[in-house]
Amino acid sequence: MAHLLGAENLSVAFVTRTILDGVSLGLEDGDRIGVVGRNGDGKSTLMRLLAQRQKPDSGRVTQRRDVSVGYLDQTDVLDGALEVGQAIVGDQADHEWASNPKIRDVMGGLVSEVDWHAKVSSLSGGQKRRVALAKLLIGDDDVIMLDEPTNHLDVEGVAWLAQHLRQRWRPTEGGLLVVTHDRWFLDEICNHTWEVHDAVVDDFDGGYAAYVLARAERDRMNSVIESKRVQLVKKELAWLRRGAPARTAKPKFRIEAANELIADVPEPRDSLALSKMAMSRLGKDVLDLEGVSLSLPVDGDGAGQRTLFQDVTLRLAPGQRLGLVGVNGSGKTTLLHLLNGDVLPTGGKVKRGKTVQTAVLSQEVRELDELGNSRVIEVIEAEKRVFSVGGKEVSASQLVEQLGFTNEKQWTRVSELSGGERRRLQLLRLLVGEPNVLMLDEPTNDLDTDTLSAIEDVLDGWPGTLVVVSHDRYLLERVTDSQMALLGDGRLRDLPGGVDQYLELRRAAGPLTATGSAASPANSGGSAGTGGSSEAELRQARKDLTRIERQITKVDAQKGKLQQQMNEAGSKADADFDRIADLDAKLRALQTETGELEEQWMETAEILGE
Repeated sequence: MAHLLGAENLSVAFVTRTILDGVSLGLEDGDRIGVVGRNGDGKSTLMRLLAQRQKPDSGRVTQRRDVSVGYLDQTDVLDGALEVGQAIVGDQADHEWASNPKIRDVMGGLVSEVDWHAKVSSLSGGQKRRVALAKLLIGDDDVIMLDEPTNHLDVEGVAWLAQHLRQRWRPTEGGLLVVTHDRWFLDEICNHTWEVHDAVVDDFDGGYAAYVLARAERDRMNSVIESKRVQLVKKELAWLRRGAPARTAKPKFRIEAANELIADVPEPRDSLALSKMAMSRLGKDVLDLEGVSLSLPVDGDGAGQRTLFQDVTLRLAPGQRLGLVGVNGSGKTTLLHLLNGDVLPTGGKVKRGKTVQTAVLSQEVRELDELGNSRVIEVIEAEKRVFSVGGKEVSASQLVEQLGFTNEKQWTRVSELSGGERRRLQLLRLLVGEPNVLMLDEPTNDLDTDTLSAIEDVLDGWPGTLVVVSHDRYLLERVTDSQMALLGDGRLRDLPGGVDQYLELRRAAGPLTATGSAASPANSGGSAGTGGSSEAELRQARKDLTRIERQITKVDAQKGKLQQQMNEAGSKADADFDRIADLDAKLRALQTETGELEEQWMETAEILGE
């Protein structure tokens, strides 16, 4: 493989702290490298150095003469005065860029929902991110460096980006360097992992799963990492090995070594035990949406209305762990507001159990603004001094340390914390308040992989109802037991097949916006549809579609009855957990049947072009 670029003895220090110390490494043709490490350990600094956007204190960066490098920064670097189209393709005429299949693919994958003629300054943060990414990806760079590219992307956008990067070059060509906390993304695209820690960079073969194993083995052999961190890594590895076959088959590491390492590691959480605890804390009823509809004004004067939800029914059970996915703007955050009582529906009703105490982790974490002068430990101790985790009592200081706040950091003022540290602190603050329904809105923003593992460990032992909105499919699969989707048409759909099923549903629906309308300059030429189907076939397909939809409705009703029976059985003082387990098995069978029916629906809808 040909050498693309490299570093020789790089050193960088900020004030009294050394970020990198004598680091030497290289990027070759065919390398797809993921960069991981704790927040502040130098991941972005390393990337800026390699992209020659920053100069080291000592050492040098070498680059092959004919190599071009594309770089996506975390910060907004677009000219706000430009229109979206001009920001991406410059002064090219439509027929020029539209004749290039690679550019059309990038446009359709990233900016199909963005107004082509809108000013960049008028876009949301997520839209600006997509535009900047599209501008980079339409180029022909030999090396692409991406700093947190999945920020603000929904699950569908992350899946598209992973596929694009896998297919962008031949296996032995091009180089990719990516800093991201998205562990699924790392496993999908990377064949090497660089861990930045303690001013050095360690190289591991394989994606995130292989890195977890190698790090666990390194920590065990060296015996220099404290035992609790080893246990966290082993627990993470156990999840990887017991997860979906696609995840465990791909990484190139010895399965025998993995099985030996996790032989004594229990399942991440005891679902039945947590269910018992949740039922005792919540009682029969939690939160129910019954036939809820919600319309919001399209603009400030209220002249137009947009229907966000239409006849949505959702019943949360004690101890249920639900993940919500959907395109940006489909109403995920609004659904949390409905459940929390912050927004009232325009139709239907919201029922709230008498013992329900909710807590919501918002995306902005503005709740901490008024506590800027308080110390981290003071914020937590003001709520509670002793907390139960996994059946064990820990002090506030111990819990704060578990989520990455060292003894020294615990006395830092809130106003001096980074975005990721504020998010960690607010989550802790919510947990020590002992809610029995916890709702997390994009909890992975600004967090590194180590912190995410620690948070997942805390959530494993939390005995309450959990609702998570996230584009991080690894987190959703890790901490939730079921997933549902907002498809942008006012409906809420069960996903017995998980995030993969959601992506299939979205592909079958076509490149629609959150409001259900097609909007892509890249997709303006040509249309998918009925192809060569005869009129008789189309008539039969319409009948089949109606039949399948009736079956889905019938199965959904059966699932609702089973869920109600489980709630009633669990609310009794002498709860029969054998009966609960039997009902749960029946419910899972119905969820499988729903998945099969939805697959039939997608195949039939494809014939009709719907």
